[in-house]
Amino acid sequence: MKSTIPFKTLALAASIGLSLASANPAYAHPAPEHEQTQYAESAASVLKQVVEDYFNESLARSPVYATFVGVHDYNDQFGEPISEQALADDLAFHKRYLARIDAIDVDKLQGQDWLSYKIFKRDREMAIKWHRFPGHLMPLSQMGGPHTYFAMLGSGSSAQPFNTVKDYRDFMSRSQGFATYMDSAIAAMKQGMESGVVLPTPIAQKVLPQLQAHVVDDVTQSVFYGPVAGIDGLADISDEEKASLKQQYIDTINSVIIPAYQRTYAFMNDEYLAKTRETVGLSGLPDGKAWYEMQIASNTTLPLTAEEIHDFGKQEVARILDEMNKVKQTVGFDGDLPAFFEHLRTDDQYYFDSEQAVIDGYNAVKEKINARVGKLFEVFPKADYEVRPVEAYRAASSAGASYQSPAPDGSRPGIFYINTHDLKAQPKFLMETLSIHEAAPGHHFQIAIQQEVEGLPSFRKFGGYTVFAEGWALYAESLGKELGLFTDPLMWYGRLADEQLRAMRLVVDTGLHAFGWSREKAIAFMRDNSSMAESDIVSEVERYISIPGQALAYKTGERHIRHLREKARQALGEQFDIKAFHTQILIDGSLPMPVLEAKIDQWIAAQQST
Repeated sequence: MKSTIPFKTLALAASIGLSLASANPAYAHPAPEHEQTQYAESAASVLKQVVEDYFNESLARSPVYATFVGVHDYNDQFGEPISEQALADDLAFHKRYLARIDAIDVDKLQGQDWLSYKIFKRDREMAIKWHRFPGHLMPLSQMGGPHTYFAMLGSGSSAQPFNTVKDYRDFMSRSQGFATYMDSAIAAMKQGMESGVVLPTPIAQKVLPQLQAHVVDDVTQSVFYGPVAGIDGLADISDEEKASLKQQYIDTINSVIIPAYQRTYAFMNDEYLAKTRETVGLSGLPDGKAWYEMQIASNTTLPLTAEEIHDFGKQEVARILDEMNKVKQTVGFDGDLPAFFEHLRTDDQYYFDSEQAVIDGYNAVKEKINARVGKLFEVFPKADYEVRPVEAYRAASSAGASYQSPAPDGSRPGIFYINTHDLKAQPKFLMETLSIHEAAPGHHFQIAIQQEVEGLPSFRKFGGYTVFAEGWALYAESLGKELGLFTDPLMWYGRLADEQLRAMRLVVDTGLHAFGWSREKAIAFMRDNSSMAESDIVSEVERYISIPGQALAYKTGERHIRHLREKARQALGEQFDIKAFHTQILIDGSLPMPVLEAKIDQWIAAQQST
């Protein structure tokens, strides 16, 4: 569904000179204007070749990733199965590129080249450090893995194309690779059973129905059957060839895809489940303390400890509870805050009665926000986004909402997914804040603009940092009142509820993985401090168990961006332009927070000198 509000293009970015080379002179490390210039040009050329080689090799090594970024050369491949050799090859891959980047004299670089060098070097160093930890022994979780993204591809409604005969044959070939990979996942999990690196029991239990959903007797009931109907519409082949292709495709579903899910399900149900662990945090695994510290460093890009994050989260939870009390008083609710929470959880007036009503409601909010974003922004994505319900086969264990980026070539819009599995987990008062976060001006703005900015090397265009992406989306929520939203006190409560979720995450994630909290303690903490639906609380806690540290990125990232805004406002005074500040945050793509701060510091200095 296309928006009726036209988005501005990114041409404005070029016209106002927002590249690092021009706006941030201190990044330039300028060489004298004599023979060193040629060496600077040489260093930049070498850097360009290194990062281009890296990205192209990454696509060949990760064929599914290539498909999602719009490169279709590898659509017939799935990826290397899990093995010791594959792990060794990956480590060697990152070490080889670290050596190549280290050979470049960083003092000869400037502008975007200098920035790319710093980001690329950091990423390779982090990738090498990750090889200390045996995450490959837990390749599946309810939050995602090959079993879920392969089904998305095969449904015909995602990045895998089904427009030609070759497209269908490509997916049949990719299916063989998927089956081989899933067998290697079974082997890896068996190795994990021997070494004590296994999933927590409740997480393994949630994976089982995700696998079982694809074990069907009637092939027409498989999500993978979706593309079959398109075969009849293929051009340039005879009816006989269509019939043959259709039969081959159905045979692939029956003889390759379904058995792969069946084997994995049988192993996890019959062997693995009995060996899963009662502990839920990383602290319960070998080397777990260091593993979680690595998760904090990776997800926040900041020098933070579990203790300080935990304490900050508790402070924020208390502050937001006070704000919620004010809303309770404003709407005239007669009762204490827990009673208010229960009222909001259970009163039907706050909830939709159908999936379509949810989608229609969010489309209306989309138009409302589109009409206001010009107040605070001067650059906008070319790509639009659509609002869609989460597919039934993955809805039970999926987050309440999520965002999928548009195709880089413009052939597919961004997708704002709303989980309608439990309508009581989608209160009406969350609509404005959730739309801001997942779509505009949150994830959709940040990710689509990053893909569309000219001049970014591909590894930056299609890469990113959780703390930047999620920090930006949460910061975007904080702009709601400035955009003229949250005028309804319950919509403002929705903003507080969403911020409270992010604050609770700091407490719960660190509690689970650093301080030995149980799943039940985490659930009780979130129930006592929010009006979230029980099903949503359980889903959230199990998400933190499955992807440690990721939930820390939202609040720490938002706090850091807010800190940078305040620093710029105080330094520039009347010169401070909120639109220009937002452009500076977005225009160079996702950055580690220390690099972003250095960039903003230099932008401030450049503004002061004009």
